[in-house]
Amino acid sequence: MGIILNLAVTTATIFLLAEYMTGISVASWKAALFVAVVLGVLNITVRPILYLITLPVTLITFGLFTYVLNAFMIMLVPYVVSGFYVAGFLPALIAALIITLVQAVFGMDD
Repeated sequence: MGIILNLAVTTATIFLLAEYMTGISVASWKAALFVAVVLGVLNITVRPILYLITLPVTLITFGLFTYVLNAFMIMLVPYVVSGFYVAGFLPALIAALIITLVQAVFGMDD
């Protein structure tokens, strides 16, 4: 049940970000769900490797560099999902911050 709730919250967050934020667009709810799934798979597979590689920078910045890694993960998703577009790094960084905050409110670990 936790995975389904996490997907639902992430999907809704992505869809609302696309509605109210310039620089991010998503074609439909179905595309937003696919974005949430792909983002989850990237966070499980690619992100731990990037965390190990960037551990010194993460320690120096007291963990704030993890938001940059999350933004990088969001910037990778449009290469897989055709109905999703991110205009650049700043919209991806803002989206990463908002997704993290929403997941923290709902008690989900990133």
